[in-house]
Amino acid sequence: MRIGIGYDAHALVRGRKLFLGGVEIPSDRGLLGHSDGDCLIHAICDAILGAISEQDIGHHFPDSDQAIKGISSVEILRFVSDLTNKKGYSIVNIDAVVVAETPKISPYREKIKEKLSEILGIEKDSISIKGKTTEGLGFTGRKEGIAVYAVALVEKTPGVWQEVTGGI
Repeated sequence: MRIGIGYDAHALVRGRKLFLGGVEIPSDRGLLGHSDGDCLIHAICDAILGAISEQDIGHHFPDSDQAIKGISSVEILRFVSDLTNKKGYSIVNIDAVVVAETPKISPYREKIKEKLSEILGIEKDSISIKGKTTEGLGFTGRKEGIAVYAVALVEKTPGVWQEVTGGI
């Protein structure tokens, strides 16, 4: 078994839709980013990439690449999930903390877990999404942005061909 940690943060700005975990959340502001800004998916991607000893999502999806400007973070997560499988790993579980004063995560938690479960091909109960505030402290406390911490646990998939290592 291997573990990886991920982190991401984006500013909240007017004129953008808010996506967290692949779910559009009603809001007057969204997350600024080269992609759709879904910092929950970005942190999960980096956690998984860390667990499988790959570089971060900025390496695979650089913000200097105009061809992917506005890309859905769901597509990024699908890429990471496929890469995980190609390297002979399966995802055991994901644990994430969304740090934001707003929106409250609890009304969207189950929908987010369902979406992530569908994308990653793992059971919904293998995904934990928690919402925390900073009680007014820092950029998240001032409602200027959202930050996310994520951890991913992966394990070698027995009997699966290892494209990267060339064997079982």
